[in-house]
Amino acid sequence: MGTRSAVLHTAAAAGAAPTRLQVSANRRFLVTAEGKPFFYLGDTAWELFHRLTREETDLYLTTRARQGFTVVQAVALAEFDGLDTPNRYGEKPLFEHDPLRPNEAYFRHIDWVIERADALGLVVGLLPTWGDKWNVKWGKGPLVFTPANAGPYGEFLGRRYRDKPILWIMGGDRPVENGTHRAVLRAMAAGVRRGDGGTPPITLHPSGRSSSGQYVHSEDWLDFNMLQSGHADRNVANYDMLTRDYQRTPVKPCLDGEPCYEDHPVMGKGPRDPYHDQYSVRKAAYWALFAGACGHTYGCHPVWQFWDTTREPVNGARTPWQEALHLPGAEQMHHAKALLLSRPFLNRIPDQALIVGDAGSEGRHVQATRADDGGYALIYTPVCQPLTVRSGILSGTRLCAWWYDPRTGTATPAGGFAKPATMAFTPPADGPDWVLVLDDAARGFPPPGTAE
Repeated sequence: MGTRSAVLHTAAAAGAAPTRLQVSANRRFLVTAEGKPFFYLGDTAWELFHRLTREETDLYLTTRARQGFTVVQAVALAEFDGLDTPNRYGEKPLFEHDPLRPNEAYFRHIDWVIERADALGLVVGLLPTWGDKWNVKWGKGPLVFTPANAGPYGEFLGRRYRDKPILWIMGGDRPVENGTHRAVLRAMAAGVRRGDGGTPPITLHPSGRSSSGQYVHSEDWLDFNMLQSGHADRNVANYDMLTRDYQRTPVKPCLDGEPCYEDHPVMGKGPRDPYHDQYSVRKAAYWALFAGACGHTYGCHPVWQFWDTTREPVNGARTPWQEALHLPGAEQMHHAKALLLSRPFLNRIPDQALIVGDAGSEGRHVQATRADDGGYALIYTPVCQPLTVRSGILSGTRLCAWWYDPRTGTATPAGGFAKPATMAFTPPADGPDWVLVLDDAARGFPPPGTAE
């Protein structure tokens, strides 16, 4: 009989200190100030500050906390006419489009959202602005940031939120195309650092099919890399993108901050059909995590824009956001988190050498990760196909095997055996996707997913 991981409730204890994050000693992961692993399980909530009332915000945050998310990514100066269309309380963020003249009433609402997120155990991945305010390559803009005003604006935000549970995300879905763009981002990040005291990690959210590593990896202000694998098809090879970031020097943590969104049209496959589903988002998550990511961001197309029938849908949104909060992919994301946290987390490395033969491509690609000391291995297959594994890479003389179901968090024993050099496995037929878990039996690990 299998075992099931419990749904996580992440509400913080009353009066608990805000979650403070930093980069781990080995530069591969994010950890708390106490050095405990922090699993970045993000959700794209780009229009959170701009489009929701506090009552609606509470519904969103409470739901995502119950589902086991740890980070919500939201934008201070929002994409959809964020400077001229006021928030739900009639407030615009800047007076006369001037970053040096922020509207206190607008930012008090952001204060409330961050405080409420903290009470629920959530960290806010805060974008100071969407990218069209510093690179109007597309979108409405207007262009308001210069190297001169980006720093004071960043300092204003850093000082305001220096004691809050924050991760900083520069950028906002635009490429860094010239020296001015780079100077604006550098000045904004430096301003944040002056204001917040230099603690919360900073990254950059890039445009589609690119990574912060392509643009600013060597910048001192960038603490971890974020890529956007995007929405173009069901089998974007984000594992290749993660591998490139994982191998960059100096070493920095990395993750996919915008993969395919659940309930988003598959781009280039027809005007509005088919749509990405739970299977699409599961593949993106396990491929990225097993390729070395320190965490993962889920996204839901109606939710990031908070679409309902009173609004014009963006790019084929079709499900009211309140309903879309509960789509299967969102409910399943915490199973990946539970699995990885049920094994030692901070010594995990990607290792395709575990796979005998071709790892495959497109929708059949197999991705593997393991402990650097050989204590365990995890191999993700998106389809029911035989796997031959170099089990001799692992430590110990006996192994325990499990099949972990990414849809349910159920772990089913697959036997114990003396460790051979290689071994073949065939996943259960009722998939399509599965994770093979191999443990050094002497380590005494609990069933996968049960020690989150």
